[in-house]
Amino acid sequence: MNAKILALVVFPGVAAAQGFAGLGTDAAGFSVPQPDPVFDFPTDHGPHPDYRIEWWYLTANLEGPNGTPYGLQWTLFRSALAPDAGEGWTAPQLWMGHAAVTTPDAHFVTERLARGGIGQAGVTATPFAAWIDDWQLAGTFDVARMTASGPDFAYDMDLTATGPLIFHGDAGYSVKSAKGQASYYYSQPFYEVSGTLTLPTGEVPVTGSAWLDREWSSQPLAEDQSGWDWFSLSFDDGSKMMGFLLRQTDGSAYSSGTWIDPESTTPYGDGAFAATPLRWAKVAGRDIPVSWQVTLPERGVDVTVTAINDAAWMDTSVPYWEGPVTVTGSHEGQGYLEMTGYE
Repeated sequence: MNAKILALVVFPGVAAAQGFAGLGTDAAGFSVPQPDPVFDFPTDHGPHPDYRIEWWYLTANLEGPNGTPYGLQWTLFRSALAPDAGEGWTAPQLWMGHAAVTTPDAHFVTERLARGGIGQAGVTATPFAAWIDDWQLAGTFDVARMTASGPDFAYDMDLTATGPLIFHGDAGYSVKSAKGQASYYYSQPFYEVSGTLTLPTGEVPVTGSAWLDREWSSQPLAEDQSGWDWFSLSFDDGSKMMGFLLRQTDGSAYSSGTWIDPESTTPYGDGAFAATPLRWAKVAGRDIPVSWQVTLPERGVDVTVTAINDAAWMDTSVPYWEGPVTVTGSHEGQGYLEMTGYE
């Protein structure tokens, strides 16, 4: 479900008891996702300002000419301070961008913050364009160019979708807790990618695959959910899997998953998808699980998911771990792992 981390600038002063990063706060005045959604494209690729929080979230697994693996992240978050409309500096929308590049021995990350209503950041559906300052993800959604830069890295990537949009949960209505919190959630997990990474050591041409998540809600977590572990895995046989655990303060977890075949998509509710830490590492002063056993028994999945770089820490307004992973076991492949709420 990808670091839907809207930072302290989004929910200033929230209490820890209101869910991770305040995402369990009451949604009074905002629209709330309802079952049986009807999506409207390309309109729904654009923003939904009547909902409190939303994101355009892309991760990519890349390879350089000598076989070196790289990971790439590009994310734009939108949040609303209030459900009312406004123009210019009175617009209640806040925007936050995260960009990162991960190598086997380095992790580069930077953040951008912007106010809505003044043209510094935003999203349009037709033509599709998401931007904050000079970062952009723009094109037709199926074919797009993506750019970002930080103090010590940059990237310029071309994306081409080779498969359909995937809808999680019940036709895009993704339940997040036993209490019924939910979001609208779909993905484009079939991007082919090519472009150039610019690192302190120079430019690196890369190719690979990417996964884009689109999600919006107003209260996606319950007040007793302290963080999540989210997996997007692409297997060598062409199948894919998304799964997440939402950790409860009592030590239990709520889970959900989606199995993606080239011909079909199957959602799995709470308890079908499971993930158990195998190895922990000290990262940014925190104990972080960087290797996992991941299972989906109904699909014969029993794999070990391992970080390419243990230190893929996002030192942003609300910090979290996000990085590329390898997959071994019943299925071979690669993917991305995101973990929040580890202190």
